[in-house]
Amino acid sequence: MSAPRRIAVIPGDGIGHEVIPAGLAVLTRAAESGGFPLAFEHFDWGCEHYRRTGRMMAADALDRLADFDAIYLGAIGAPDVPDHVSIWEMVLPIRQRFDQYVNLRPMKLLPGVTGPLAGRGPADVDMICVRENSEGEYSGIGCLDADGAREEAIFTRRGIERIVRYAFELAARRPRRLLASATKSNALRHSMVLWDEVVEQVARDFPQVSWRKYHVDALAARMVTAPQGLDVIVGSNLFGDILTDLGAAISGSLGLAPGANLNPERLHPSMFEPIHGSAPDIAGQGIANPIGAVWAGALMLDHLGAPEAARRIEHAIAAVLADGDVRTPDLGGHATTADMTRALAARLP
Repeated sequence: MSAPRRIAVIPGDGIGHEVIPAGLAVLTRAAESGGFPLAFEHFDWGCEHYRRTGRMMAADALDRLADFDAIYLGAIGAPDVPDHVSIWEMVLPIRQRFDQYVNLRPMKLLPGVTGPLAGRGPADVDMICVRENSEGEYSGIGCLDADGAREEAIFTRRGIERIVRYAFELAARRPRRLLASATKSNALRHSMVLWDEVVEQVARDFPQVSWRKYHVDALAARMVTAPQGLDVIVGSNLFGDILTDLGAAISGSLGLAPGANLNPERLHPSMFEPIHGSAPDIAGQGIANPIGAVWAGALMLDHLGAPEAARRIEHAIAAVLADGDVRTPDLGGHATTADMTRALAARLP
């Protein structure tokens, strides 16, 4: 048996403490049954740590995380801690320090789930967003003073080229070979004009991929009115962030949606998380949907070199949802987090 992959586990806040144990139970079972052992180390960083220490995580947190193969994150945020503090003192520093420049978010309506779009089924909603995750609108450069605020978006040619190339490579491996580029070059005459230029240049290397640029507002509308025509979407940090929440909504629930923050070159650990927040309104009630966290765990296994275990988890998720017997409240049912976790584990071979 190979040496265990070392995973840093950060449940974080709110329902993170409920969905991460569920994810660990399912992905451990899937991985170890395939001879792919995992070793976990837990860290109590988050808003409670901030209340105690004035920091979202330990001073040497990034140095400690650098030694792990991957990071498994639950949720960050609390009503009494400003969001710009919780995100900028934890999530974004991790993404930037470890050059996790690809944010990968599947947006898929699974059989058995009722989405909000009338007349649309699983064959119509099957997209994946490749979001630039290291610069753009979330560069962190700017200032706030008595007279106003300035926020600078930083777009480098290198940053755009590598995320667009990753997206085209992904589209080339998918059956439909379609790519949509989210832009706003009619209004953002510097950053998005450069974005469009780089997309067009990279596209020449992928003649097998059909691609089209959309103004981001038109693309959002198309995700609702004609999702069947979309496959891989590539966008900037801000555009991708907004579009993927919309994608999760039309997939039936934010609680189903996974996310991966990837360093494709594997020079640093990548981070995997459900895209939902800490949900303080339901935290502690045991009713949070763990599927987003479980699916994120599957993405982690795939990245670490256990694609068979990842597929087993994805098949288990699809089977449980298709059966329809176990439904958490976000899906219109009354099942608990523990109920859903047991159902998923029971579906693993």
